[in-house]
Amino acid sequence: MRRSAFLLIATAVVAWAQLPNVPPGSVINGASFAAGQPVTVGSLVSIFGTNLSTSLQHADTVPLSKTLGGVTVEFVNGDTRIAAPMLDTIPPANQLNVQIPWNIVPPNAPQQNVNVVVTVAGVGSSQPTPVPLGPFSPGIFTTGSNLAIVQSNADGTLAQPAGSVPGLTTHPAKHGDVLIIYATGLGAVDSPPDDGAAAGQIQRNTLTTPIVLVGGMSANVIGAALSPQFVGVYQVAIFVPNSAPIGNAVSLQIQMGGILSPANVTMAVSQ
Repeated sequence: MRRSAFLLIATAVVAWAQLPNVPPGSVINGASFAAGQPVTVGSLVSIFGTNLSTSLQHADTVPLSKTLGGVTVEFVNGDTRIAAPMLDTIPPANQLNVQIPWNIVPPNAPQQNVNVVVTVAGVGSSQPTPVPLGPFSPGIFTTGSNLAIVQSNADGTLAQPAGSVPGLTTHPAKHGDVLIIYATGLGAVDSPPDDGAAAGQIQRNTLTTPIVLVGGMSANVIGAALSPQFVGVYQVAIFVPNSAPIGNAVSLQIQMGGILSPANVTMAVSQ
């Protein structure tokens, strides 16, 4: 009997060790990966932890499913519990990419904590982990090497040094050019789509106009709205300020509600 009891305890310990775990501070903006900042509704976030999934999966349909590879992510606010649309499960990085549900808190609600719970089918659920949720958490998408995904409205190319992104045509922007910046975390919009859905043909503008800095110089913002085709992605249209510095690594930042996206994201500007 002693041996049987030992085996039961050992089995329980192993099962517990395999449960998904999300440490505090590990739910971050899916574009900037900035630590220590709140995240916001409708935005894309990356969740890091242990035992978060068992297979590599990527969503291939829109609207996004709320279960992917047997994994479900729920955001919990009191009695409200909403499953998040899922983009990726990445076991090698112990990473999940999801969209925070639009209605887990009211639009532009003050910063507050909600909980996140990850459930892996056949394994179990993580303990609830508090996540700071604020009205804004701006982050600019990059190619992975801090090169901003910022597109020239004239020819659709990226405003980066020539040859800097393999397989793509790139060239620096010029003063006065119209650019489209791809970002997430810009907060509430005037007509939010369903969770996991793209904006489609409806113009869904942000309720708050972002501040955009090119090399520290304030740009004239034409508008900011959800992308018509990408879930949780915003497009910000600007004019490149005439006062912007020239160079292949000019900082590009978005500021909203006192939160500034990282300064290491860059674009190229020429005369």
